[in-house]
Amino acid sequence: MPDEFDGDRQFATTLARGLDILHCFTPRESQLGNAELAARTGMTKATISRFTYTLTRLGYLRVNRMNNKFQLGSAVLSLSYPLLASLSVRQIARPSMKELADQIRGSVSLGMRDRLNVVYLESSRSNTPLGLPADIGLSYPIVRTAMGRALLAALPAERREALCNEIAVKAPNEWNTFRERVMSGIDYFYERGFCVSYGDLRQEVHAVAVPMKPSADGEILVFNCGVPSYLLKENQLEGDIGPRLVSMVRSVEGAMGIY
Repeated sequence: MPDEFDGDRQFATTLARGLDILHCFTPRESQLGNAELAARTGMTKATISRFTYTLTRLGYLRVNRMNNKFQLGSAVLSLSYPLLASLSVRQIARPSMKELADQIRGSVSLGMRDRLNVVYLESSRSNTPLGLPADIGLSYPIVRTAMGRALLAALPAERREALCNEIAVKAPNEWNTFRERVMSGIDYFYERGFCVSYGDLRQEVHAVAVPMKPSADGEILVFNCGVPSYLLKENQLEGDIGPRLVSMVRSVEGAMGIY
């Protein structure tokens, strides 16, 4: 458990530990046993066993009978649906996203912040093979992505500084590697209205991202375009795709009455 919560009497440590267990599962490590979960969380095997038993009884985990390891259960998906359903922008933007994805022969996705990452809420893609295609629920580090940098650029100065400081403390290696690109990306956003990434997440994919205007509660959603680098002509990302994405985002905002 992070030191930042030490001494916080309102913080429910037991609940946080249970959620930490759920966060251990990834697309590449979708099945984990108690010993593996103990190693990842730092909890004892006895503690992990009680948590996994409870989470299984509640439907958040299920047991793979072939190897007796745990997998995420359907209750996790049910928990996320109300969030997705409440975001009307997904339905409004979907036709425009698909149209642009076909035009650029890549993908167009919508995301929001999840702690030190950005997570995809909606995605459309062309028929062009993209390796690991963008999909709902995928999560990537803020500093490595055009989407994350656009999110930072759209934040008020105080919130942006606080988030950058948090990244520097909790993910120092990534921050030291990408800090200059993050800061220059924010400056670039103020000049052009979008951020770019040339293979910082995946070498074979270049991306551009544009934030929407903040919602009433301060939440910022961000659209991006990802295109295989071999399909891009010189200056196409910044000279063509970036402005197209800006235009699409402004159109979506207009359809939602955001001006």
